[in-house]
Amino acid sequence: MKPVNELTLRFGESVIRGMSRVCAQHGGINLAQGFPDWDTPEEVKEAAIRAIQDGYNQYAVTWGTPNLRLAIADRARAYNHLEVDPESMITVTCGATEGMLAALKAIINPGDEIVIFEPFYENYGPDTLLSGATPRYVTLRPPHWSFDPDELAAAFGPKTKAIVVNTPNNPTGKVFSRQELTTIAELCRRWDAYLINDEIYEYILYDGEEHISPAALPGMEDLGITVNSMSKTFSATGWRVGWVIAPPEVTTAVRKVHDFLTVGAAHPLQEACAAGLRLPDSYYQGLSGLYLERRDQLFGVLEELGFNPNLPKGAYYIITEVAHLMERYGYADDTAMALKLIELTGVATVPGSSFYSRPELGHTQVRFCFCKKAETLELAAQGLRRLMD
Repeated sequence: MKPVNELTLRFGESVIRGMSRVCAQHGGINLAQGFPDWDTPEEVKEAAIRAIQDGYNQYAVTWGTPNLRLAIADRARAYNHLEVDPESMITVTCGATEGMLAALKAIINPGDEIVIFEPFYENYGPDTLLSGATPRYVTLRPPHWSFDPDELAAAFGPKTKAIVVNTPNNPTGKVFSRQELTTIAELCRRWDAYLINDEIYEYILYDGEEHISPAALPGMEDLGITVNSMSKTFSATGWRVGWVIAPPEVTTAVRKVHDFLTVGAAHPLQEACAAGLRLPDSYYQGLSGLYLERRDQLFGVLEELGFNPNLPKGAYYIITEVAHLMERYGYADDTAMALKLIELTGVATVPGSSFYSRPELGHTQVRFCFCKKAETLELAAQGLRRLMD
């Protein structure tokens, strides 16, 4: 048998999805994978049903229905301060996952490098390799998950094609400040590199934090690329409708890659997404309040139990320390401890090492998600308190 693509040998399966499978086998509480355990808003579901009944069941325009692209452009203008031409700057994709890979494949040439902050969402490393680029990692350090400007500057160079940012951030909950994003943008302009921002958690913010779209910063009109999705905003992670906003020249390339990757996202769900994007501002404002209650609920339990959690300012994840548990139970790494946590408490987490290029940086960490009903988090708390017995 001839060998498979060697790039696929350089990364493993999704640790997040793997922990979810182990959790299901144990009948546990899944605080590993970031999907809500409540349903999509009724207005959005009704729009999907109506679209199916009205015959939106064949191929849509490959790069997205006109209705959805217009809704994305309107929302981007109102919330993100981006002036977006729906005809030449938006590509609708099968989720932000495809959107990120399509964007990278569209811009990368052999020899290019991509800067990635770590801890990172686990897809970014494999996406970089599959696009043909070489990753350059820059570390975010707790408790505020800040980066060293000198370290970041040293990661840029003539081969740098792009930097991937995720704000609000998974897995840390960090919300990048305007000053931090300005520093990143200045490096992008100096080296003529794209700034690709994954904005999937853009409405989930706490403690007065502000979401800033890097593409809206001065001088970033030709270098800013925005990846987003309806998954988190509308609690519809299974619908797989996302989009890429990019300058027209980049969008032309993104659309070609997207066309041959997936042809297009589900037509009726695109129409439903458009309806969601036109919900009143009160819906979006309510997201932060909803998740703030869940954050405080889980954070309090983790603090009580000595997990030394880092307080997130956005998204719906908490990174904690488990060194005290590793010492108590005699485990040398986070993966073994995360598996033991399922056995001991029925609660699934994600090993911290899976978010780093150098596993040792996260070997005493695990990540919890709190996008769950209050009742679910209370059950998780009961399970975790068994560690005190």
